[in-house]
Amino acid sequence: MNRFEPNLRIPGPTSLPDAVREAGARQMVNHRGPEFAILQNRIVDRLKAAFKTQNDVLILTAAGTGGLEAAIVNFLSPGDKVLSVTIGAFGDRFAKIATTYGAEVTKVASEWGKAADTVKVREALEAGGGWKAVLLTQNETSTAVTNPIAELAAIVKAAAPDALIIVDAISGLGAVPFETDAWDLDVVVSGSQKAWMVAPGLCFVSVSPRAWQAAAVAKMPRFYFDLAAHKTSAESGQTPWTPAVAVMFQLDVALDLIEQETLPEIWKRHAAVGAAVRAGLTTLGFKLLADPAYASDAVTGAWVPEGIEWKTFNGKLRKLGLVVAGGQGALKGKIFRIGHLGHVTVPAILNAIAVLEQTMIELDQPVQPGAAVAAAQVAALKSLQLAK
Repeated sequence: MNRFEPNLRIPGPTSLPDAVREAGARQMVNHRGPEFAILQNRIVDRLKAAFKTQNDVLILTAAGTGGLEAAIVNFLSPGDKVLSVTIGAFGDRFAKIATTYGAEVTKVASEWGKAADTVKVREALEAGGGWKAVLLTQNETSTAVTNPIAELAAIVKAAAPDALIIVDAISGLGAVPFETDAWDLDVVVSGSQKAWMVAPGLCFVSVSPRAWQAAAVAKMPRFYFDLAAHKTSAESGQTPWTPAVAVMFQLDVALDLIEQETLPEIWKRHAAVGAAVRAGLTTLGFKLLADPAYASDAVTGAWVPEGIEWKTFNGKLRKLGLVVAGGQGALKGKIFRIGHLGHVTVPAILNAIAVLEQTMIELDQPVQPGAAVAAAQVAALKSLQLAK
């Protein structure tokens, strides 16, 4: 067994800062007592600042998919017309949740690796009518693409002003720029195990006043994910069901770290590591999956080279301490993905590129030792200089 901690480079769960890990080891408190109420209220105020919203932000004990389900069942009724803008596996999942609960879903899908086609979205909205909601994905980890949410939201507002804008921001919020109120978004979902640098177990849902009006007449069934019940409980500093107390302790400390670094600096850091990964992989000869114009600064996908088996490639990476993610759906076995969000630094990414470089050399690929690491470092430095 490798006694060294691996370089965990998957798009969630992400590695945790030491202070966050230590916070999770604290003794429990009464989740119906004053200590927890103070903790939750403090966290909610800070989440609102990170979401950049004055809307309600509710904390659910669930994975991100639970947050997406809550975003569907609380605001829609069976038969409601929903436009799902999907660019990958998680956009497809969002649409599937809505379909499962009886919504009438129309999908506008893009080729995997591409961002949403704004022209097609506008045309779909204008061709239909009576839209109740539009589902958007901010950062699609299956394809390593970040959608232009501000532009898409403006299109929805112009073409279907009565439709709720519901956004899966699970893997992007906190890593790349995001403006809930400035972009006039109604419901936004994020998850603890991504850019928040916290263990899995919590998701966060922001709800606009307009969305609450929709919730008052929505007819989809809900119980555990009843956001009205969460709102009522939150007003007294509680949750309707038993919360993940240890993860809340971690989140409180993670928010300390986020506030110390500040969101603008966090965004710059993610842009730098994203640039480093893309430069390093390109230098190694990998073909990147995502459209460069919309390449994610949270995760990068690349094609496994012809003649190399994914299992062999991945096994060599793991032996050298690097853990990456494989492809999903139709891309399984064809691509690999490097997560670079949350608690991630340029040195950690340079280490990952060095391992990839060593692996390609062992696989007899035409690689110049040191070139990829150098290219990654130059790209990171350039990104940071441009951000000043």
